[in-house]
Amino acid sequence: MRTYRDLFRTPEFTPLFAFSSAQVAASTMSGLALGTLVYGTTRSPLLSALSMFGASFSQVLGAVALMSAADRLPPRAAMTGLALVFCGGTVVLAVPGLPLWALFAVVLGMGLAASLGSGVRFGLLNEILPRDGYLLGRSVLNMSAGVQQIVGFAAGGVLVTALSPRGTLLVGAGLDLAAALVARWGLAARPPRAQGRPSPAETWRTNRRLWSSPARRHLYLALWVPNGLIVGCESLYVAYDPRHAGTLFASAAAGMLAGDTLVGRFVPKWWRERLSAPLRLLLAVPYLVFLLHPALPLAVAAVVLASAGYSAGLLLQERLMAVTPEEMSGQALGLQSSGTMTMQGVGAAIAGSVAQLTSASAAMAAMAAVSVAVTLALAPGLRPERYGKVSRA
Repeated sequence: MRTYRDLFRTPEFTPLFAFSSAQVAASTMSGLALGTLVYGTTRSPLLSALSMFGASFSQVLGAVALMSAADRLPPRAAMTGLALVFCGGTVVLAVPGLPLWALFAVVLGMGLAASLGSGVRFGLLNEILPRDGYLLGRSVLNMSAGVQQIVGFAAGGVLVTALSPRGTLLVGAGLDLAAALVARWGLAARPPRAQGRPSPAETWRTNRRLWSSPARRHLYLALWVPNGLIVGCESLYVAYDPRHAGTLFASAAAGMLAGDTLVGRFVPKWWRERLSAPLRLLLAVPYLVFLLHPALPLAVAAVVLASAGYSAGLLLQERLMAVTPEEMSGQALGLQSSGTMTMQGVGAAIAGSVAQLTSASAAMAAMAAVSVAVTLALAPGLRPERYGKVSRA
């Protein structure tokens, strides 16, 4: 599968694409509104960052207790139900006078649901596309996410001003409801990919099997840690420049979109391995300029350039699918996504804490430096020759 035309002719890809786009737009608008609401109330960079990315912490609970359900539930029913959960949770967040502890409880509950949703969604993608089409399909979903983030942050910034943060949250809830309708009426009823009842014990058993492979371990760490540290940088945009935070978020989405488009569609297969390591470093190095507290144009340029490095994740995910049995693909991708989101929450917490003690710009540069160090430390285990004879057990 080589072209976008081939991709969108594949049955069920278009509704899956629409479902994912609606959910990304909803979470983008809602996240910006929630971060603005919390920062306006508390003036705390840490609490603002955690309100936007703190849901990631509950992803680890989903990864160790719920993830076996990703391959053991009918995909259409699971996706429809989870979208309705996000809709209801976002409506609750918009309730005036909601205590801060209750707000974070809802955020964490939605993160727990999201941990299962990623495994179901990406497992279905792997099921409806041929194996050689996964990279193109995932890149298109990532590109859509980039576009929806640009639109979502831009529209969210306008709506926060025009409607208030709570009004923007209600718009996000409406998009989640639309996603639920698309999943219910656009996707075919498919049986679960694996037999048996989902349970924490089954989740642990499969996670141990996935983690037992050194190749998969290195891939997971490379997908989780550097990415999470850089999201810690992004979580400080509101504290760094409250007036232009939406511009910085949109710039990050634009950079991610450009990187995913180039790598997913135009980079030949024989070039991918050569680009993987440089892209992993590109993700972090430009953020070092924030130590100098750059003006907005330079900050935007650095964010766009760095965010193109997120496309390294596509190449690592392609390797992960190559060394994973198909019956575990949903849980493997769900574990990857949940680990990534968990580390994003950790990154946001660390970045917010450092910013409390220093400044937002200093914290962003420090997170970038640690990300570079981790990437270099993991590089030997990601050399292409280590994957040539890996078993898919």
